[in-house]
Amino acid sequence: MVTHPAMLDVSRELIRFVAGLMGAERTARGTRKGTRLLSFSLQALFAITWFTG
Repeated sequence: MVTHPAMLDVSRELIRFVAGLMGAERTARGTRKGTRLLSFSLQALFAITWFTG
């Protein structure tokens, strides 16, 4: 297993905005609650880390 701590220079507002978009998309697709392991904010953080790295 490889671990790597990341430090992002992004605002909390960006994380909240992306999390809101993810939530709206899940609602539009009809995804059932409890089917995802991560919360919206953690998924948003993961996605932003992925795309900036």
